Amino acid sequence: MSNSKKIVISLPESLLKEVDYIVSMESTNRSQFVREAMKLYIREKNKIKMRENMKKGYEEMASINLTLAEVGLSLDMSSLEDYEAEIAESE
Repeated sequence: MSNSKKIVISLPESLLKEVDYIVSMESTNRSQFVREAMKLYIREKNKIKMRENMKKGYEEMASINLTLAEVGLSLDMSSLEDYEAEIAESE
C-alpha cells in the first residue's frame, strides 16, 4: 500500500489476544485485520445512517402520500358516480 499511514493504537490485552488468535487462524496479520475491521465498521455505520435517513424521509412523506391517496380516491369515486349515473340514464 503506497499511500498507507502508520498509526499506533492501544488495546486491552484480552482484545489483542482475540485479534492475534483470529489472525493466526486466518493466516493474515494485525494490519490487515485492523484494515478489514475498519472497513466493515464504516460500511455498517453507513448502512445504519442510510436506513435512518430513509426512515426519516418516509415519515416526512407520509402526510403527503396520505393526501395524494385521499385526492385520488375522491377523484375515483367521483368518476365512478358519473359512470353509474350515465349507465342509469341509458337504461
